[in-house]
Amino acid sequence: MTMNRRVVLAALLALGCHGFNYTSPSGPRYAFSEPPAPVPPAVSPDAVDSIRVVTFNVKYARHIDQAITLLRSTAALQNADIVTLQEMDEAGTRRIAEALTMSYVYYPASVEHGRDFGNAVLSRWPIVADEKIVLPHHARFVGTQRIATAATITVRGLPLRVYSVHLATRMEIGPGSRRDQVRAVLANAAAYPRVVIGGDMNSRGIGRTFRAAGFLWPTERNPRTHFLGNWDHIFLKGLAPGDSLGTGVARDTIGASDHRPVWALALIAAH
Repeated sequence: MTMNRRVVLAALLALGCHGFNYTSPSGPRYAFSEPPAPVPPAVSPDAVDSIRVVTFNVKYARHIDQAITLLRSTAALQNADIVTLQEMDEAGTRRIAEALTMSYVYYPASVEHGRDFGNAVLSRWPIVADEKIVLPHHARFVGTQRIATAATITVRGLPLRVYSVHLATRMEIGPGSRRDQVRAVLANAAAYPRVVIGGDMNSRGIGRTFRAAGFLWPTERNPRTHFLGNWDHIFLKGLAPGDSLGTGVARDTIGASDHRPVWALALIAAH
C-alpha cells in the first residue's frame, strides 16, 4: 500500500466511513403494504392518466422533519404518487411514508456511520411485490456494497415496476463498475414493460447507459442536484414524459440534505 493510499484509508476510517454489508438478497426488509388512510377517489389507480415521481437522497436520514416539510410544502413535490428515497433508515422511511400517507418498502444495504443505510420506494397505492437487488462491486478502502430496492404497484390495472437506486461514488468505484451496477438493475427491469427508475446516480453521464437500454431520460438537462453536479435522475420505460416542463429540481432543501429532490411527470397510456 502506498503512503498516499494509507493516508486516504486512515482519513476514511477516522470519519467512521467503514460499514457492515447486509449481503442477503432477502433482507432485512421493512414494508407497509397498504396506505394508512383511504386513498382519495381523485387519485384512484383506475382514474389516473399521469403520475408524479419524486426522488430524494436524504443524507443519512438525519433531518427527517425537514424532509417531510419539504416534501409536503413544495408545490412541485406535493401529492407525489411515487417517491424513491436514498440514504435512509427504517424509522425515517416509516415517518416520511406516514406523513405522506403512502405505502412503502425499504431495504438497507449496509450499516454506515452507526445506522442503517439503504433505499426505499413509497407509493400512493399498495405495493404488490418487492425485491432487493444487490449491486456488484464493493467500495474501495471501506468495502461497502450498494443495492437497489424494487417495488411493483398497479395503476389503471397495469403493473408498474419502480426502482430506488443509489450507485456508488466515483471515489468508491470506477465508471466501468458503475455501469455494471446499472446493468444489474436493467437486467431485473427487462421483464417489465412499464418501469420507473429514480435515484442518486453519483454521475450524470451514466444516464447514457439507461438510454441505450431504451429508457427515456427526462431529467437529463435539469440543473445541479448536488454541488458537484446533476446526479439525481429519473428514467422511464413504457411511459411518456408529461410535457416539456414536466421535470425539475426543488431549489431550497431547507436543510434536509446536501441533495435537492427531483421530480418528473409521466403519462400512462390507456389500454
